[in-house]
Amino acid sequence: MRKRLVYVAVMALACLQVFAQNNSQEARKLSLAFYTISTLYVDSTNADKLVEDAITGMLEKLDPHSDYLDAQETKDMTEPLQGNFDGIGIQFNMLTDTLYVIQVIAGGPSEKVGLMAGDRIIMVNDTVIAGVKMKNTDIMSRLRGKKGTEVRVKVKRGNSPDLIEFRIIRDKIPVYSLDAAYMADKTTGYIKLNRFAASSADEFRESMEKLKAQGMQNLILDLQGNGGGYLNIAIDLADEFLSKGKLIVYTEGNTQPREEATATYKGDFEEGCLIILVDESSASASEILAGAVQDWDRGLIVGRRTFGKGLVQKPIPLPDGSMLRLTVSRYYTPTGRSIQKPFENGREDYQHDLIDRYNRGELMSVDSIHFPDSMKYHTLVNERVVYGGGGIMPDIFVPLDTARTTDYHRRLVATGLINRAAMNYVDRNRSEINSSYRNFNQFKQNFQMSDSLLDELISMGTEEKIEYNEEQFNLSKEFIRLQLKALIARDIYDMGEYFQIINDENPSYRKALEIINDKTLYLQELGYK
Repeated sequence: MRKRLVYVAVMALACLQVFAQNNSQEARKLSLAFYTISTLYVDSTNADKLVEDAITGMLEKLDPHSDYLDAQETKDMTEPLQGNFDGIGIQFNMLTDTLYVIQVIAGGPSEKVGLMAGDRIIMVNDTVIAGVKMKNTDIMSRLRGKKGTEVRVKVKRGNSPDLIEFRIIRDKIPVYSLDAAYMADKTTGYIKLNRFAASSADEFRESMEKLKAQGMQNLILDLQGNGGGYLNIAIDLADEFLSKGKLIVYTEGNTQPREEATATYKGDFEEGCLIILVDESSASASEILAGAVQDWDRGLIVGRRTFGKGLVQKPIPLPDGSMLRLTVSRYYTPTGRSIQKPFENGREDYQHDLIDRYNRGELMSVDSIHFPDSMKYHTLVNERVVYGGGGIMPDIFVPLDTARTTDYHRRLVATGLINRAAMNYVDRNRSEINSSYRNFNQFKQNFQMSDSLLDELISMGTEEKIEYNEEQFNLSKEFIRLQLKALIARDIYDMGEYFQIINDENPSYRKALEIINDKTLYLQELGYK
């Protein structure tokens, strides 16, 4: 360890000295400060931490997205975007300090040995992980490991008092970025994308082919809650919708010349009605795609104003596996709109932006959203008015539905009780559900939520010191029923089936279906006469 610290200190000092020789008096000052603290300070110092603190301090004075990641943080950030990792192949939730298997990935190591959705993992190797308040990251580090290595898990299944032991050989596990793809009606396909990962374009095209084979002519692309990912994947997906030669996005910075990305000839959905769903959590790559589609009048954007992240970070790897993510330029849509919202008032105000929007009523009423005339732009085909200044303002505003989300409901959700109630129900009734409903369509049409499960949920809340509020419960009751049914469908079938149920009461989804099935209205909203 001491050798590593000495190495880091020497390397840092050498870099600073080179920088100082080639640059300014300020850089020489920084080099001298580091050397002085390292050699003269009254107590011992950690050279590694000094360097990291200095880097972090400098970056904090720049913009909200320039950042420093240590080696582990770098690994954790890149892994979900790279599309795979080595592990045992399960999706899980931690409820009341117990790991519940939500889904077993088809063809993965866990499925091969017989692990099932609903199983509760009690031990990993010789370590008890249930009931000990272990962090998710610690549990994941025990389950993940190099391909070909073995991990032993002991699980509790159903009401059996005995634990079942499985020996699982870890393997490469795919990470999917596409949550759902199904036919919303006879001619409209629906695709839900949760991030722009390395595999996203391939997943998208595969789903498109399947939906076209089922008669898809129109598409609803759901980017609600999608925080972004790789720029090249956003460009690749925008290329599916735009004809050859059309500008998708360009970037430009103080020291970075303008770089443009344009559509090619390969788009597979350049015709047909297109609606993209967005909300206040749709960011970065989501905004690039939505902005390009909007600027070229290729489709409609439905929902609420997006997050407003339009700064380009360049990853700069450091020798110890850590990384600088330095903002080097800005994203601009084809009309020249900057996606980035203001950050001049510092990081704290920037982080509170979404709360401020909520408090101003922006998420509930379009009348509360005001743009200065200087931020007015016109689309490139029909010259519709669109606005810059941060995020993408949708063509069709859909307010946040607050009527059913009471404080009582939010507390049930926040403590994981709705999720746990659904899992408990599946645990007790899995065989009966499978025998009663031969497929998902039968389940969706015929499954009815019993009041006894709602009573159980109320009792669970009371045990967790969530005081029962009858008025608020009645306001949220039907939404809770819907959530429970969707969660049960997810546990019995898949994530796609969850969205097929929950979307029935999603206001943005319903508005999109209404518009896309009215060709006259759709064209009017796009500015065609």
